[in-house]
Amino acid sequence: MPTFPIVLANHAGRSGAGPLSKADPFAAGRELVWSGAQDLTVGSVAFSGATDIAAFPHTEILVVAAGRLDLSFEGGDGRTLQPGESIVIARGTALRVEAAPGTRWAFCASIGVTSAAPGVTELPADAPLAPSSPPPANLLEGPVPQCRSFNAFTDEASRLRAGIWDSTPYRRILRPQPVNELMHILVGSVTLTGTDGRPVRIAAGESVFVAQGTPCAWDSDEHVAKVYVVQEVGA
Repeated sequence: MPTFPIVLANHAGRSGAGPLSKADPFAAGRELVWSGAQDLTVGSVAFSGATDIAAFPHTEILVVAAGRLDLSFEGGDGRTLQPGESIVIARGTALRVEAAPGTRWAFCASIGVTSAAPGVTELPADAPLAPSSPPPANLLEGPVPQCRSFNAFTDEASRLRAGIWDSTPYRRILRPQPVNELMHILVGSVTLTGTDGRPVRIAAGESVFVAQGTPCAWDSDEHVAKVYVVQEVGA
């Protein structure tokens, strides 16, 4: 099982086991691997059992790595997440969480201000994608790819966006990462390379976080689809 998530960053803040806040319902199993100045934290959670949450204390985008996660809401609505599936839980959401033994997920969480209303937003792999802008031509080595995306979630206050993106193969030169981004590969694979020249291959079913400002090159020789969570970083 690969490291989950893999982190490429030119700086890091708080890391190690610990809660996001005093009210964190997954504090006992949460592992923090990166945190930044914009109230964003990335890491993984191992959780089994059940817990009732009156008001979720932060906004968390999660991608299930193993096990099964059942979410139940007032009125009888619910969601079941299997490995590779992802969802956004906004701050203030009331829900019950049940997890089978061995359940783990990667997360990207905002503990700062929020503009998103309580509730959940699914990030479906079969979302209806529309054409989106490819990387600038001056950054490419080879043909311009055809890219598509579907933005499912936006929180203007925390400057977070999450959705699905895909692209035909392309190569992009080393350049600083413009945003904080957690990506989970759904289809295909990509090789990311930093200034040390060490290539890191991220395959389907794996996740990677790249911090804003981290020099990174992209090389994919096949169709790639991914879940993305990006945060624009203010000055």
